[in-house]
Parts: sequence; C-alpha cells; structure tokens
Amino acid sequence: MKRYAAVVFDWDGTVMDSTHSIVSAIQGACRDLGLPVPAAREASWVIGLSLESALYRCAPDLTAEQYPRFIERYRHHFLARDPEIRLFEGITDVFSSLRQREILLGVATGKSRLGLDRALRAKSLEQVFHATRCADETRGKPHPAMLLEIMSELRLEPEQVLMIGDTTHDIHMATAAGVDSMAVTYGAHDKQTLLESEPTVMVSSVRDMQHWLLDRVA
Repeated sequence: MKRYAAVVFDWDGTVMDSTHSIVSAIQGACRDLGLPVPAAREASWVIGLSLESALYRCAPDLTAEQYPRFIERYRHHFLARDPEIRLFEGITDVFSSLRQREILLGVATGKSRLGLDRALRAKSLEQVFHATRCADETRGKPHPAMLLEIMSELRLEPEQVLMIGDTTHDIHMATAAGVDSMAVTYGAHDKQTLLESEPTVMVSSVRDMQHWLLDRVA
C-alpha cells in the first residue's frame, strides 16, 4: 500500500464550508453592477480558481473598468457572510491526527494571501500548516505551480504527496504535478463531474477522508 509523507488541502469547499457564501458573493456583485447573474451551478464551478480567472467564465461581460468595483462588491458580500462560515465538522481532527504522525501539511488555494491568512487567524490554524500557496502568489489552478512550489519548499517528491480538493481544478492540478489526488464530494463540484477528472480516490465525508488517510500515511 502506498504511503504519503505530506497532504496538501484545498481550502474553500474542502476545509471550510464556504461554497454557498462564495456563490452568493459572485451573484451579489454581478447584481450590484447590473451584469447577468450566473446560476448557482455556474458560479460554484469556478470555485478554486483565482477570482480573476473565475470572472472570465461567470461574468464574461465584466469590463476592465468595472473589475475593481466588482472586487469591492464581491468582498463586501463575502465578508458580510463571513461570521457564518464554519470549518467542516471533523476537519481539525484530521489535521491533528496527521500532525501526530509527523505528516507535513500544506494548503493550495484559489484564495488571496490576505483571505487565507485572515481565515487561518479566525480559526486558530496559523501553526498547523508547513507550507501554503495562494492564487495571487503564483499561477492559479489547474496549473501545477502551487503544488510544485510547495514540494520544492518542503523537499518532497511527487510520490510522497496527496492533494485533497472538492473541484476538478484541484484534481487536474495534482495530475499535472504528478501527485495523487483525493476528491471530496461534499463541496463545490458534484460526484459525476469529479469522477470525470479521474482522482486517485473519492470520499463523501470528512470521516471517510480521515479513515482512508490514516491507513496510508508514513
């Protein structure tokens, strides 16, 4: 059985139950600017991408002049819901179990550095992860740069790493980096969509994630 020395997590929809808040913020910003409002399915598909990349798909009519205003309104709507956003139940137990086994932990997220750091502080997780990468620091998903940079920083080989995420963007990033992947079906992308991206394994809950991981970490 293959064993991993490091696990890298996506954030939104994988660690934090923020999918609905992101969708609502995208829709609210479009509404504020008088743009066509994307359906929830369309808005949720772009979760995990950098915000700029996401807008090319779900707000194609947005002009360069409107972009700063859109970002301001998106942040307004997202932060208004921020106190409601919770970590998925049991995910901190996963982190604790892995760290007890001296597994290296990382985050590769479409969030900005400001957004991730704010979330880590709010949930008292600043000291949990050994390396993190955000969409405004390097190439966004599904480009493999985030994973490649984390592996370089932690001196890891691809076969030592597992990437966990709730979107096909996470799975395609892992594949491009030569890394195994776990798709979770409780986030932004549905099971069939995730299956088409061919993850190494798929789980439907944090509990199943933990059980699978603890049998396969070094």
